[in-house]
Amino acid sequence: MHYLSFVWDPSEGIDLGFFIIRYYSLMFVIAFVLGWFIMKRIFKNEGESLEKLDSLFIYMVVATLVGARLGHVLFYQSELITQDPLSIFLPIQTKPEFEFTGFQGLASHGAAIAIIIAMFIYSKRVLKKPVLWILDRIIIAVACGGIFVRIGNFINSEIIGKPTGSDYGVIFKQLGEDFPRHPAQLYESAGYIIVFLIVWFIYWKTNKRNYLGYLFGVFLVLLWLVRFLVEFVKEAQVEERAEWALNTGQWLSIPFILIGIYLMVRASKKHYV
Repeated sequence: MHYLSFVWDPSEGIDLGFFIIRYYSLMFVIAFVLGWFIMKRIFKNEGESLEKLDSLFIYMVVATLVGARLGHVLFYQSELITQDPLSIFLPIQTKPEFEFTGFQGLASHGAAIAIIIAMFIYSKRVLKKPVLWILDRIIIAVACGGIFVRIGNFINSEIIGKPTGSDYGVIFKQLGEDFPRHPAQLYESAGYIIVFLIVWFIYWKTNKRNYLGYLFGVFLVLLWLVRFLVEFVKEAQVEERAEWALNTGQWLSIPFILIGIYLMVRASKKHYV
């Protein structure tokens, strides 16, 4: 009997009779919609045309989904490139047999890289401002979106935590288990709430938004520090190919943290209005 745990066994989604709205997809929709409203308020505050916001939304959606998928394949499941290339971008697998699987496997590290590349293109073609200007502001929406994406992972019983070895934790019934695990998805989501509140406060309540790259640096340090710490109680997404003190997710987080520190130091020396 686990007195400090609870059983998690949600349905696949909201059944409308003719269609099922899957919770994970719903969380992504909420993330993008909230992100749009956040950026709308920021664009108004900055005196930027809202027409540019429509283009920004498209850039963000494509970069997030494509980058997250490619990131998962490159960092965690590279064998798909040669063994089952169709499954990279289609909701199917063809080996060992054909099966509809839905879209599975998204890596936040890949999404982060793709968003930076997309914002560079967007800043040059549409915004006509330094790329760090838009990155300093888009990260507020990204931090908010991360909260709901991890909630979606929890609902789906994926990206699970390690067994707690005690009565505390969550029993993921869909995995056919009867022992508690760390709700690592909720830990990470809670961490992203803190990140969001900090970058929101810095933007609206201080003049640090005028220091080009500072907010983006703060975001990189905080977000990837949360990810780094949560990895200690998270099961590896794929079997690690070597024995290291840190897992793949943690090694990939370190460069982002270092870049964030560099941007903060650099921005503090170069005031931008």
